[in-house]
Amino acid sequence: MKTFRIGVTPPMIATHPAMRAELEKALPEAKLHLGGNTMKEDELIAFLGDCDRAILGFEPVTERVLSALPNLKIISKFGAGYESFDFAALRRHHVRFGYTWGVNKLAVAELALTFMISSLRWIGSQNLSMRAGERPRHRNGRLLTGRIVGIHGCGNIGKEVVRLLAPFGCTILATDIKDYPEFYGQYNVTPVSWDELLARAEVLTLHLPKTRQTIGLYDRAALTKLRPDCVLINTCRGGIVDETALLDRLETGALAAAAFDVFAIEPAENDALLRHPNMLATPHIGASAEEIRIETIRAAIRGLQEHEEVDPAKYYAE
Repeated sequence: MKTFRIGVTPPMIATHPAMRAELEKALPEAKLHLGGNTMKEDELIAFLGDCDRAILGFEPVTERVLSALPNLKIISKFGAGYESFDFAALRRHHVRFGYTWGVNKLAVAELALTFMISSLRWIGSQNLSMRAGERPRHRNGRLLTGRIVGIHGCGNIGKEVVRLLAPFGCTILATDIKDYPEFYGQYNVTPVSWDELLARAEVLTLHLPKTRQTIGLYDRAALTKLRPDCVLINTCRGGIVDETALLDRLETGALAAAAFDVFAIEPAENDALLRHPNMLATPHIGASAEEIRIETIRAAIRGLQEHEEVDPAKYYAE
C-alpha cells in the first residue's frame, strides 16, 4: 500500500525552528533528515525509499537515484539552483518538478549591493587593519554613486540589483542571453556585449546560473579584460570564476578588489585568496535572511502542489 510519505532532506529545515514549524503545520506526514550533511546517492535512496514526494536541496538527483525510487512522483526544490538535478532523467522517470524562480532575489541583491559599497570603500581591508592594531589613518575609496555597474545575468536577481541601484545614479550595463527591453527601458539599463561589459564596468556583479555554459566562464583570459580599477562580485555560484587566476589578478594589482559569497569548493578552501586584503568573502550567505528563509520553505511546500512535467531544455538553456 502506498504511504504518500514526504521526505524532506535539507538539514536546515529540521534545525531552523520557524521553518520546521511551517513544514509541520502544512505537511504533518513529512519526515525530516536530521543529519548535518547533504546526502549522497545511497543515503538519499535509503531515506526516500518509502516516499512518493520529496523536498530536496542539493542532493544528487541522478538516473541511479531515480531508478532506485520508482514510487517517487514529485520533487519540490528547496532554495535556488538546481545543478545537482538530471532533468532528462526526471523526464524519463515521469517525475514532476516544483520550483519557484527568484525566491531569494532580494536577499542576494542586498548582499551584492553591500559588497559594492564595502569593496569600493575598502571596508574589509580597513577593518582587518584596525583589528590587527595597525590603526590606519585613511585610505581613499570611491563612491558607488555615479559608477559604471555591469550586471552579467539580468534575471530575477539581476533585476533586483538594478532596482536597488536606482537611487545611486549609476550607469548600468547588462549582458544576458535573453532580452528584457521593457525592463531595460524602465530602468535606463543599456544592454551590451560581454566584451563591452568586461571592458567598461567599474563594478561587475555576476548573477548567472551554474550550467555547462557558465562553468569556468570567467577564466584567466576573461579576467584580463577587466579594468584594473574594477571590483568583481560573485553572489551566484562557485566554479564560474577561475579562483587561481583571480588571486593572480589581485596580487599583481591588475584588479582592484573582489567580493565573493560562493566558491568552487564549499566550505571554501583557498586560504591564499580568502586572506588577500582586497578580497571580501562570505560563506554562501546570500539567502541567509530570516524573511527569505520563511518564504523559501513556503515555496518548497507549494512546489508539491504546483509542479510541472519536466522539460530539460527549460533548465539547461541558460
